[in-house]
Amino acid sequence: MKIAFLASVAVTALSMSMALAQQPATQAPASPPDLGLKVEMEPAAMALVKAMSDRLAAAKSMSFTAFTIFESPDRTGLPLAYTTLSQVTVQRPNKLKVISPGDGPRTEFYYDGKTVNAYEPAAKLVATVDAPDTIDAMLRAAFQRAAIYFPFTDLVVSDPMKAIAENLRVAFVVGTSTVVGGVSTDIVVLIGKFAHVQLWIGSDDKLPRMARAIFLEDPARYRHTVMFSDWKIDPTLAADAFAFTAPAGTIRIPFAPPGATEKGK
Repeated sequence: MKIAFLASVAVTALSMSMALAQQPATQAPASPPDLGLKVEMEPAAMALVKAMSDRLAAAKSMSFTAFTIFESPDRTGLPLAYTTLSQVTVQRPNKLKVISPGDGPRTEFYYDGKTVNAYEPAAKLVATVDAPDTIDAMLRAAFQRAAIYFPFTDLVVSDPMKAIAENLRVAFVVGTSTVVGGVSTDIVVLIGKFAHVQLWIGSDDKLPRMARAIFLEDPARYRHTVMFSDWKIDPTLAADAFAFTAPAGTIRIPFAPPGATEKGK
């Protein structure tokens, strides 16, 4: 049975660390353009990113909404905008839930510290696999085994600063905004080998409000944008917030990359 539904669980926009470190997994290898950039980390920019990372790392639990817009060529080669919405709940060190009501089929992703369940209610399909005991390790395993990745990966790992800075070449401050997310934000640019990322960080709460990435090896310079809202830091979560019970009639399928073909179990 084809498990293409896992493609809708995975989000096409990469996380910041993955964008800065490498090209999208769906594209053929390509040499990035030589921008003539030397390694240059503006202290003010790094301080803003560190403040954001510290705020996120200190949270024992959190929830937020990620609205993603990504571009892909239409039949003429010009970009079309596609959208996804993810309702994210995290409890460190080992619980994550991502509900994606659209666009496309609704998908649900549950990780309870032991098991990952990727579920599509309309088709009554679920892919289940044993998982490592931390969010960081689980996200790596999900990407390696089923090409699942989320544009907010760097926000939910244990050390956001390490994830963002690991492959960073250039960081600088652009300015401020009062319209993104309805709050005052500081704008920084982060450039790695394969991507240019613009990031809006709340001036007061230090929470990320928007990220915009351009992949440098893409001659069309298609844009990938994620807007973050509905932030709740250290909310009280129900004991069963990350539990998943397959409804009657659910078909179990292999946990594998989109497009893989195997018989259902």
